Amino acid sequence: MQFNSYIFILVFLPLAVILYFSAGMQKPVFGKIVLIAAGLIFYGCGGYEMLALLFISMIINYLSALVIHRRRPGHRMLTALPVIVNVGLLLYFKYYNFLIINLNTFTGKDMSVKDIFLPLGISFYTFQQIAYLAAVSKGELERTDLLDYMVFILFFPKLLMGPLMEPADFILQINDDTRKKPDAKNIAAGLRLFSAGLIKKTLFADTFALAVSRVYADIFTATSMDCILLMLFYTFEIYFDFSGYSDMASGISAMLNIELPMNFDSPYKALSVSDFWKRWHISLTGFLTKYIYIPLGGSRKGRVRTYINILTVFLISGLWHGANWTFILWGLIHGLLMCLDRAFGKIEERIFRPVRWAVTFIMINILWLLFSAGSVELWYMILKKAVFVREWTVSSDLISRFPFTGTVWEMAIFLAASFFICLVPENIFRNKERSDTKSLVLAVVSFVFGLLCVGSESVFLYFGF
Repeated sequence: MQFNSYIFILVFLPLAVILYFSAGMQKPVFGKIVLIAAGLIFYGCGGYEMLALLFISMIINYLSALVIHRRRPGHRMLTALPVIVNVGLLLYFKYYNFLIINLNTFTGKDMSVKDIFLPLGISFYTFQQIAYLAAVSKGELERTDLLDYMVFILFFPKLLMGPLMEPADFILQINDDTRKKPDAKNIAAGLRLFSAGLIKKTLFADTFALAVSRVYADIFTATSMDCILLMLFYTFEIYFDFSGYSDMASGISAMLNIELPMNFDSPYKALSVSDFWKRWHISLTGFLTKYIYIPLGGSRKGRVRTYINILTVFLISGLWHGANWTFILWGLIHGLLMCLDRAFGKIEERIFRPVRWAVTFIMINILWLLFSAGSVELWYMILKKAVFVREWTVSSDLISRFPFTGTVWEMAIFLAASFFICLVPENIFRNKERSDTKSLVLAVVSFVFGLLCVGSESVFLYFGF
């Protein structure tokens, strides 16, 4: 079930909100049961195999949490064991075939690959399971309540694509008696966020997705200008797609009186790669910093060790996104750029701000191309075409992918609007609680227009990661 589907927007979401408050006002535990049931139904729509795997994972992790909570001798090892199991499941389902294919390439063997399905959201809920175990181990949770744990993992707004959240913060909110009744202000704020995300996904991300697929359909005959536009289109597609999902998730949660953390803070305003990573997928950056970078020593053990730690974190970030050398290269290059930022940051600050922005934005464009290209060789070919411009023409098939008039003017308007949205206004998350008439009218109009743009249900990009 997708956030951008009619059945979710018009049936599932209203029922979930109404039943949650109706049950929760009778008895708080009933509200939790409604959220658990909603999460199971929401995730179960993806298939019983995936639901069964999630259930097995939850059983293992909750039993492990109970043992850890008792503080038996050697509890650190007891924490490490379920973490290894979690990572092992993720490695098997997401990386087994990638490993076998590369072993065959490097060793000359002919080991067979397996027909392994990729469970929806496994990268996200694995990290949430690890966060829960760590919170129990560190004593951040007063108790290991089964229903609290199940709501934390199965909370449907964040189940598939985040944002990642600290267990203690979430569980504190879900047990707050002041949040058990519907709040008109929160519902209005939630509608604004959800509507903004719906527009980002259905109008912008899906439109750019059509254009991107058109270029890749004839990539070997694409012009230089097609390749330049491809990079721009995908840069906007991935932002509007993922930030749109995050806005919708935060909007749904706000309607339920639960506050999710900000996941995107206008990342294309960044003046450096390190600034970009303070703004892009903030919850993932925070998770990797807390659970990998700091335990490795962070920046406390000298310059060389700091650079190694940064590269390690970004290598893991690349692998977390997908089983392909393009993701590994993407992570390593980002890590190298982060090291350069750290080494020469004071010099960079003296450079004219528009120049810093332009260089950063171009670098981000080039690296996003690794996500869509599928292979390092194709990435290099497209990049070479884009850098050494030979043809300034744009394919008519590409222009025709824009939905309303299919003209070059419409394409230009979409690009101009995208730049404006990404660079000019304040992030909607920061002023989500505005309740003036203008904001509410805009939210309703956006919601209706977003519904009209839904068309065929399209999958969010990060479902594949």
